[in-house]
Amino acid sequence: MCRLFASPGLLLTLVSLSPAAEPAWAAPMRQAHSHFKGVPGTLALFGDSITNTLAFWAPLQWDRKGMDEATLKAYERVKARLQPECWQKWRGPTLGNESGKTSRWAVENMDTWIKKLNPEVAIILFGTNDLAGITAKEYETNLRSLVVACLKNGTVPILTTIPPRSGAVEKSRQFAEVARKLAVDFKVPLVDYQAEILKRRPDDWDGTLPKFKEFAKDAYEVPTLIAGDGVHPSNPAKFKDFTEEGLRSNGYVLRNYLTLHAVADVMREFP
Repeated sequence: MCRLFASPGLLLTLVSLSPAAEPAWAAPMRQAHSHFKGVPGTLALFGDSITNTLAFWAPLQWDRKGMDEATLKAYERVKARLQPECWQKWRGPTLGNESGKTSRWAVENMDTWIKKLNPEVAIILFGTNDLAGITAKEYETNLRSLVVACLKNGTVPILTTIPPRSGAVEKSRQFAEVARKLAVDFKVPLVDYQAEILKRRPDDWDGTLPKFKEFAKDAYEVPTLIAGDGVHPSNPAKFKDFTEEGLRSNGYVLRNYLTLHAVADVMREFP
């Protein structure tokens, strides 16, 4: 729909009032979801220790301090649909998440997890452990296999880029590019966790930096986005809130925030 407005100089300007375009993944994921035969509101969390920990996703049930209006609305949308057990009970190797695991392990077990859980939506974040011995090419092949398994089941996958890793920055960037590429290829949603970390802390995301040495006794208390081990997201108690400062000082709060919005956006597309 368009309207004509007269400017003070009597010139007519054509102003488009058409709504913003929907995400590129929206229509393809509605189509994929039309084949889903499971329980609405089921959410699988596929990943390694960065996903297995209860610092991820579970705290959203009770810890929403500092959320803005849009984030609170996203939470309410997810809460209204999500099965209660999917906040924190779907944890462990038989449910698709375990410390130290790689995308190879995920490929070997994905069909079993899908059959057992039959999730409506699946968060996928593997790759941090892959950095030690898996090439970007194999990582792409493995991640592609995980996405295909989800889509064949009618499960909507949400890919997540791995966080930057101290000492493996360039390879972690290559892996993030793989996830971005596959999100475009398959037209699936993406949480670009790495990009958000680098945007918010471009120069000091790494908790191993000398400026954070006072937090060496508790690596997770470092007030930046990657913990003092250089690998995992940080989780300082002082910044467990969704204010702008919290989102740039607590790695798990940032991941929870980004994932919540992604899941809410996906669920908005469901009947």
